[in-house]
Amino acid sequence: MQLLETIKCRDGKLYNLHYHQARFDVARMKFFPEEQKLKLEELIEIPETCSKGLFRCRVVYAEQVEKIEFLPHQYRFINSIRLIEDNSIEYSSKYTDRKQLQHLYDMRGDCDDILIIQNNCITDSFTANPIFFDGNKWWTPDTPLLPGTQRARLLAENKISVCRITVDDLHNFQKIGLINALQDMHDVPMLPIERIIR
Repeated sequence: MQLLETIKCRDGKLYNLHYHQARFDVARMKFFPEEQKLKLEELIEIPETCSKGLFRCRVVYAEQVEKIEFLPHQYRFINSIRLIEDNSIEYSSKYTDRKQLQHLYDMRGDCDDILIIQNNCITDSFTANPIFFDGNKWWTPDTPLLPGTQRARLLAENKISVCRITVDDLHNFQKIGLINALQDMHDVPMLPIERIIR
């Protein structure tokens, strides 16, 4: 079993490393409790070639860090999202094996992304935690498959709040955004709620 952290690197700087370190520590304590703590900032060296532009820093690990790579990143264009139900999917740690998620994503039809529904509750998209705007505040579901690092930071900074969001609640919101390690609130894909297809 391999696990993964994906860290935003823009113009030679790593973002939200504190939150990635926290999730990294929790996962290694859960799966490899005998292993000593590792510090990501001591393990990651940013290549000279990444001093300009946007990159995904992928840290693949198990007992030890197995690979660190930097990949150029471009934001995906998203114009529509399909609701896909799966009451059994489990993705509470960030595994490199995303077969279950890929299977659901492949069911999106002519939509650009998916929102996974579990027991009528909104969880996550294929690669992001959703946030919803009600005309006054931004909210994120209290039922994520994987609580992301960007989500954790925005909650800590009181920029978003948590509540239960079911399929039947969607009409209470004006728009949806998709946040992940590479996508903060100011550069997320934003869609009118009507672009969520059942």
